[in-house]
Amino acid sequence: MEKLIINSYEDFAQYEGKRIGESDWLEVTQERINLFADATSDHQWIHIDPERAKDGPFGTTIAHGYLTVSLLPVLWQQIVEVNNLKMMVNYGMDKMKFGQAVKSGQRIRMVVDMESINNLRGICKLELHFWIEIEGERKNALDGVATFLYYFNN
Repeated sequence: MEKLIINSYEDFAQYEGKRIGESDWLEVTQERINLFADATSDHQWIHIDPERAKDGPFGTTIAHGYLTVSLLPVLWQQIVEVNNLKMMVNYGMDKMKFGQAVKSGQRIRMVVDMESINNLRGICKLELHFWIEIEGERKNALDGVATFLYYFNN
């Protein structure tokens, strides 16, 4: 799917109640998992010890749930290019649930529908229903609603 180009509130508004798009597939490598463990000081064996994890509940290491959450911005940027901005603010996350662990080496992608858009005195407030799919799996890794504030140059 082609990246959506947004230059104004009106450009976003036409997608209210509709699918905005989906990202490319992204492999969640063991190296990425290890770097996240180092960044967060969460070195639980289920994430960083492939030998021990072979005998664990998943048969391999898994990504931290918050690693999956932290990939939302890079996946979102593959779906939408927003121009003409003063700034963008991550305003909140709602109804976020982890459905299934992402195993090391699996590929994920984000799919996004726009739930609502509001003009707050010139600030574009988006509520986006997103989910993170795992390639070849029926159950999603993550599902939730992200709220962003876009301050367009007007």
